[in-house]
Amino acid sequence: MELLTFKTLWGHSDIQDIKSLETACGKAMDNGFAGIEGPIPASEEATEQFAMLLEKNNLRFIAEICTAGSYVPNRRASVQQHLEDLAAQLNRIYPLQPMLVNCIGGCDRWSVDDSVHFFQQALKLADKAGIAISFETHRGRSLYSPWVAEQILSRINLPLTCDFSHWCVVCEGLGESEDDLLREVARHARHIHGRIGYDQGPQVSDPQSFLYWDDLQKHLRWWCWIWQAQILQGKEHSTFTPEFGPDGYQMRNPHDGAPVGDLDSINHWMARLCHHEFTKMEDEIQKTRDGLVPSPISRSNISPAL
Repeated sequence: MELLTFKTLWGHSDIQDIKSLETACGKAMDNGFAGIEGPIPASEEATEQFAMLLEKNNLRFIAEICTAGSYVPNRRASVQQHLEDLAAQLNRIYPLQPMLVNCIGGCDRWSVDDSVHFFQQALKLADKAGIAISFETHRGRSLYSPWVAEQILSRINLPLTCDFSHWCVVCEGLGESEDDLLREVARHARHIHGRIGYDQGPQVSDPQSFLYWDDLQKHLRWWCWIWQAQILQGKEHSTFTPEFGPDGYQMRNPHDGAPVGDLDSINHWMARLCHHEFTKMEDEIQKTRDGLVPSPISRSNISPAL
């Protein structure tokens, strides 16, 4: 199985501006990303220009769709309105030929029955459009909590974009008591958002810091469970988007407002670290297949200098 990493458009000032998109594509190429993940540009012209940029640079695309609002939904919107919004955005996506749609969908105020109905119909819409789709474990949405997600997954086989950083802050920490649940969630994972959350927030200031070593180790363990499940399922590739971003997520100096850390550098480091961990995990699995005794995997030996 191949690990494909994607550069997020989150943090680029204007995705309607072709120059901004050119900059993003250039950074993706320079840093060894397989593609770009981000929203669909609003205009038809910008969408066509973006499609040409992706093709020119041989970059794949993961499209991001939010239903009934932005990252936080309109909580008065009905299930039907969410579905109509999804259908409209799927119809606009064809020029970009995405390998996957990451849907930030549903609403946290819905009942489990409403959420299950939404996901059932959303899967039908994506299937009709001939587009692969997965649904993100995002705050404010139907999959905002691991325990709600557990109830939904018991009723529907749902492909997931796993962003465990959201659950870290929603639950004020995820401990070993949730390991069985997270292993079950891993079986449904189609895509990973690689941001490190902690007990009091969805994004640490810098995952390379010793202050967040335990949080980094937890996320690496959870991601390894996903990769192992995907290998057993016979997947050809796994997709991973390092997603440290601005917009209230990035910590700032309270005196001058300067951002703490460089997001491009952090996301690039996260991608390289995960390639390293993925390769090491595959080697351990191969040793087991060959009848060799695998060496212990020690997360404490990960070097921030990677």
